[in-house]
Amino acid sequence: MTAQRILSWTPAAIVFDCDGTLMDTERHWQDARILALREYGFTPAAGFAERAKGLHYTECGRLMAEEAGHPELGADMTDGLLAHFRTLVADNPMTMPGARQLVEAAAKFAPLAVASNCPKEVVEACLGDAGLLDLFDHIVVPGGEIRPKPHPDVYLTATRLCGAEPADTLAVEDSLCGIRSAVQAGMRIIGVGPWPGEQTVDLVDLWVRSLDEPEVCAWAGERVPAQLSR
Repeated sequence: MTAQRILSWTPAAIVFDCDGTLMDTERHWQDARILALREYGFTPAAGFAERAKGLHYTECGRLMAEEAGHPELGADMTDGLLAHFRTLVADNPMTMPGARQLVEAAAKFAPLAVASNCPKEVVEACLGDAGLLDLFDHIVVPGGEIRPKPHPDVYLTATRLCGAEPADTLAVEDSLCGIRSAVQAGMRIIGVGPWPGEQTVDLVDLWVRSLDEPEVCAWAGERVPAQLSR
């Protein structure tokens, strides 16, 4: 890792993942997968949660159907997965530790965007319920010619909309799928969450267990607000 590439640097823009990075919704996806599979009498195999983490929800539905041995159920499982997730997250929208403070500090010195594999209306609802939506300039999700993570499209689109070059933009991610997307886009990356192993950590510039880690809070607080540097 090259932590100083982050901690001594002011990015031209910052693009956040949503699930598991800003919002504490990864557990909702996990519960939704279990509920959707249970409707068809299946139980997720060991390790399925990690294989599904960060995937676009349609890819997750397809994977669920394949692992259940019934690929023809992919569309139905996708619909069930999204319905269960929406119900769960509406009942309990929560931000990840430190997410609110980092977003509020970062909004003072850089344009912000979200790049997510979730449907746009779900992302906007989650951030809206958390009181964070108005701090973001752009929400980018797959659709049309924009392919889902791990393709780089959502990150490349977000950086362009923010008026920045990928090399001058910071990505904040929690999943290997999303990290691979940001790597392909050519961005610097903060990875966040439980230690995922050297293979994943080697792809990022800095790995922290939580966004409320003192070094991240200090870095954000020390940046010069953009309006004062003009």
